[in-house]
Amino acid sequence: MNGKILVVDDDEDILELLIYNLEKEQYQVRSAENGLKAIEVAKEFQPDIILMDIMMPLLDGIEAGKIIKTEQPQTHLIYLTARAEEYSEVAAFEVGADDYITKPIKPRALLSRIQAYFRKEKSQEKNVLEISGLVINKQNYSVTTEDGSVKVLPKKEFEILYFLASHPNKVQSRDSLLQKIWGTDIYVVERTIDVHIRKVREKIGDKYIGTLKGVGYMFNAE
Repeated sequence: MNGKILVVDDDEDILELLIYNLEKEQYQVRSAENGLKAIEVAKEFQPDIILMDIMMPLLDGIEAGKIIKTEQPQTHLIYLTARAEEYSEVAAFEVGADDYITKPIKPRALLSRIQAYFRKEKSQEKNVLEISGLVINKQNYSVTTEDGSVKVLPKKEFEILYFLASHPNKVQSRDSLLQKIWGTDIYVVERTIDVHIRKVREKIGDKYIGTLKGVGYMFNAE
């Protein structure tokens, strides 16, 4: 089996389409028809990736995603939704989404993205970066701060921090961060970077990541 994927949608036809295509590629697949069920299944199944709709009964995908990412921050969360509004996309990335794809779903393109996530996981170096009193651990996406507390960051937040810390005192534009973290094949708005930077600062403190107005961000190394 290639990996574990949870599919969440209240449309039975979409569930069947996704499950069929994913199982054909030898993924382990579970499904849920609403946000509440998704939380329950995710806790038991521990998926590598969750494909989640937004508009669902009982609990919408944004709220469900927020709860799941809090409990399982390393799980990739990909929203598949008919909602193309910018505020919905921003809300998705606020809760820790890795990707935001608007329907109609193109199975082959979706499978290509999923395969890219798994390839990246396998090829990713596992090491530890120590800088300015922080210990940034790439093995478990954790950051140990100067007071000894350990914070586990969602994947995209961690990747932004790790990339900035790997290039200390060098300003990185929003566009370069988007390309480095999300790649050139995935479109996300620049505000997504601002959202993730704010959330990283909330967790590790404001002093580490500086802002150069109108240009971008940099890691402030001592």
